[in-house]
Amino acid sequence: MFRCGIAYPRCRWIVPLLLLFAIIFDIIAIAATSGWVEDEDAKSHYASMWDQCRGRNGEWDCKSLMEHSWAQAVAALMIIGLLILIVAFIISCMALCCSLNISLLPVIGALLIVVVVLQIIALIIYPVKFNEMIFEGNYFYTWAYGFGWGATILCIGCAVLFCCLPRYEDELTGMAKTKYIYTSA
Repeated sequence: MFRCGIAYPRCRWIVPLLLLFAIIFDIIAIAATSGWVEDEDAKSHYASMWDQCRGRNGEWDCKSLMEHSWAQAVAALMIIGLLILIVAFIISCMALCCSLNISLLPVIGALLIVVVVLQIIALIIYPVKFNEMIFEGNYFYTWAYGFGWGATILCIGCAVLFCCLPRYEDELTGMAKTKYIYTSA
């Protein structure tokens, strides 16, 4: 006999693990020095969240982007989002892994929604302002910029989960009878 059901108690450790991955993705995006953007042709220009470099054959002339207010805003929004994400991760570990505290789950969901809003704003400001500043050629957004979006998408999914999990308190504690989606005789 084959049965297929949802094991809600597994959410108690999977959801904080997803938040940990979002933290790792954010750290990679913020700390990446190889760049968020690079030119398509000669690889002679790249820019990270912090600076931009031009050059060829190992000789790079780097300038800080922190002279621009938009770059400062992007950095601030990403770092504040990361800090709020770390707080949400710590609270989720306390709420789900140590002991089950259902009342904290909507708070974590709200924190994650704030993180999503901050990071979406930062991840939209960067390409718009960078493209306004640079007028030549075509540029590709690299894996580091993609990790920023990956962290944001994970936070969206986790926010939905944390907002929905309070409805399934009995299932999370293991008190409810397992409901099978599919059973075969």
